[in-house]
Amino acid sequence: MVERRTCSFCGNDIEPGTGKMFIKKDGTVFYFCQNKCQKNLLKLGRVPHRTRWTTRYAEMKAVRLAPERKEKAEKKKKPAKKVRAKKPAKKPAKPKKKEEPEPEEET
Repeated sequence: MVERRTCSFCGNDIEPGTGKMFIKKDGTVFYFCQNKCQKNLLKLGRVPHRTRWTTRYAEMKAVRLAPERKEKAEKKKKPAKKVRAKKPAKKPAKPKKKEEPEPEEET
């Protein structure tokens, strides 16, 4: 069975029969899915976890934001409401008559 490889820069899977294998003089082996990845790593010297379009950046971001997302999720969760039994319907109360104050007599 053909071995599936991942790109040394972006982390995407490389289909068998595609991509490039680059071997440095010291013996380190790099696999690249496209020329863009090869130039970013070797020529431009970019770091994969700082380049936004790579999956390595997405992984680092997920690790970095995991605690914050967990706190937000806990805040959103509301405690379950207690279910109360329905009270019997009350009869409407009769309106009270307003008592008028008695006029004071002047002498």
